[in-house]
Amino acid sequence: MSGVELTNVIKKYGETQVIHGVDLKIEEGEFCVFVGPSGCGKSTLLRMVAGLEETTGGQMTIGTRDVTHMDPAERGVAMVFQTYALYPHMTVEENMGFGLKMNGVPKAEIDKKVGEASQILQLDQYLKRKPKALSGGQRQRVAIGRAIVRGPEVFLFDEPLSNLDAELRVDMRVEIARLHSEIGATMIYVTHDQVEAMTLADKIVVLRAGYIEQVGAPMDLFRDPDNKFVAGFIGSPSMNFLKGVVEGGKVRVPALDDELVDASVSLPAEGTEVLVGMRPQHLTVTAADTTVKVDLAEQLGGVSYEYLSAKTGERIVVESKEEEVLPKGSTVKVAYQPEKVLFFDAQTEKRIR
Repeated sequence: MSGVELTNVIKKYGETQVIHGVDLKIEEGEFCVFVGPSGCGKSTLLRMVAGLEETTGGQMTIGTRDVTHMDPAERGVAMVFQTYALYPHMTVEENMGFGLKMNGVPKAEIDKKVGEASQILQLDQYLKRKPKALSGGQRQRVAIGRAIVRGPEVFLFDEPLSNLDAELRVDMRVEIARLHSEIGATMIYVTHDQVEAMTLADKIVVLRAGYIEQVGAPMDLFRDPDNKFVAGFIGSPSMNFLKGVVEGGKVRVPALDDELVDASVSLPAEGTEVLVGMRPQHLTVTAADTTVKVDLAEQLGGVSYEYLSAKTGERIVVESKEEEVLPKGSTVKVAYQPEKVLFFDAQTEKRIR
C-alpha cells in the first residue's frame, strides 16, 4: 500500500477548468473521503487518480512514483464503481478472477486470491452463482472482491452505495469499514452523502466547484468548520444560519426575538451583519409566549425534529431526544449552548474566530 499526493493538480475540458490547483496528501493506509454537492469535481478528481481522466496540470504521485501521465493499468490502483459492472454470464469467482486471468496469472494463484478475498467478504457460499442470483449488496461485495484480488496499492470507490436501499447502505458501510480495518490499504472514497463520510473517513476532503474548501478529521470539520459552506454541509440535519447584527459586543438575532447572543470571538465593527450558526443538536425548545412557532414536528422513535419559523421568515430546526414534542402552531422559546454557537462573516461567509 502507498500514500497519494496531489500537487497543484488542474483539470480542464477545453477552456473550461473544473479542478483548480488542488493540493492534497493522503497518508499510507488512510481512508480519505471526497464529499461535496453534485458537480463539485469529486468524481473527476478520483478518476484522475485512477488515470481514467488526463491531468491537465500539476503532479500526482502514488508512493514514490510519479503517475501523473501513467497508464491506468500501471498505477497500482483498483476502482469500485457505482454500477457493479459485473459480467452477467460469469459466476462470482469468474468475475473476481477475470482481471488476473487476462493478465496471464496462473489458475492456482487466481484460485488462491479469489478464495482469500471471498473469505474476507463472506462470499464463499456464492462463488458458483451468477450476478442475477445475488442481491445488490452481494453484487457490490463481488465488485469489491474483484478489486481486492488485484492487490492494489490504492483502492478507489466512486459512490459505491448509491444504488442500494437505506438498510443495505448501512450494512455495506459496516462491511467497507471492516475491510479497511482488516487489510489496512489506502482508500479514497467519493460520496455526496456526508453521513457516509462521517462514519467511514479518517480524513474528509470537502470540495466545491473544483476547489478544496477544507480537509480534516470528521469531528474536526463538524466542530471547527472554516466557513459557512463546510459548516452547512457537514452534520445532519444541517446547521441553522440566522442573521445577526453586532451590537454592544454581542450579536442581536432578530429570529430569536432580538435576543443578544454572547460571542467569545473578536466581532467586527458595531452594526456589522453576521451569520449565527447553531446546530440542531445544540438547541432545545420550551413552550413560551414568543414569535417563534412550531411548523412541524417529526417523531422518529429515539429522536425528534422540530421545524420552527421565526418572525423574520427564517427556518430553525431543533433535534430533540424527548419522546413528546410541542404541537404544531404552538410558540416556543429556543435555548442554545453559548459555547457551541459559531459566527460567520455575512459577506465572505468565512468563519469569525
